[in-house]
Amino acid sequence: MTTQEFKRKLTAVFSADVAGYSRLMGEDEAATVKTLEDYKQVMFSLVKQHGGRVVDSPGDNVLAEFPSVVDAVQCAAETQKELKSRNDALPEHRRMEFRIGINLGDVIEKGERIYGDGVNIAARIESLAEGGGICISRSTYEQVEHKLPLNYEDMGSHKVKNVVRPVHVYKVSEKLTSTVPRAKKEPESLALPSIAVMPFVNLSGDAEQEYFSNGITEEIITSLSKTPKMTVIDPSSSFVYKGKTADL
Repeated sequence: MTTQEFKRKLTAVFSADVAGYSRLMGEDEAATVKTLEDYKQVMFSLVKQHGGRVVDSPGDNVLAEFPSVVDAVQCAAETQKELKSRNDALPEHRRMEFRIGINLGDVIEKGERIYGDGVNIAARIESLAEGGGICISRSTYEQVEHKLPLNYEDMGSHKVKNVVRPVHVYKVSEKLTSTVPRAKKEPESLALPSIAVMPFVNLSGDAEQEYFSNGITEEIITSLSKTPKMTVIDPSSSFVYKGKTADL
């Protein structure tokens, strides 16, 4: 695949599947397929309403992307609320609960499909969610923390399949009690200096050098993070501005 055939972009990846799908199919295939198709249509409609698009939906899986991570999380919350309402009308053993994972990450776009770690991480985070639940990555949490009427439970870092670095995960719910402490404003004299390293721009004209420029940025961030008494902004936050013109 040459660089002319695809492009990279930052996007909010929404991944969902059904908890206990094999059991439901084993008990009643026809009823399961009917419920699945009905619930997927609900999800498709909500994805569209929130400005996203469905990328793929094989079997009990749904993969979507959103230009806004806030819209992605809000869509997930409304999806679970609507599906819970529909499940309440079904016998308990026939209820179909989706697990949803959301990650803000860099992906490769080729045609209508998206690929890469940004997609893989969303799928792995989804597998950590309970049926009817939502889990999000740290990069997602940092963008939505104070923008939605939701609470977040810090689930810590998890080593997941085919992803090199541990993934920090947060559980999302309207009902749970938040375990993430709200930041308190410190007196100016006690506040630590902070620094954000903005993504380096590839001026070479060679798209393959994009990895090199990103690597330099991440290496500087890693080195600075070892400096005591200094707050270094996470790369998932600073990379949101890659390719954008913004007032520093």
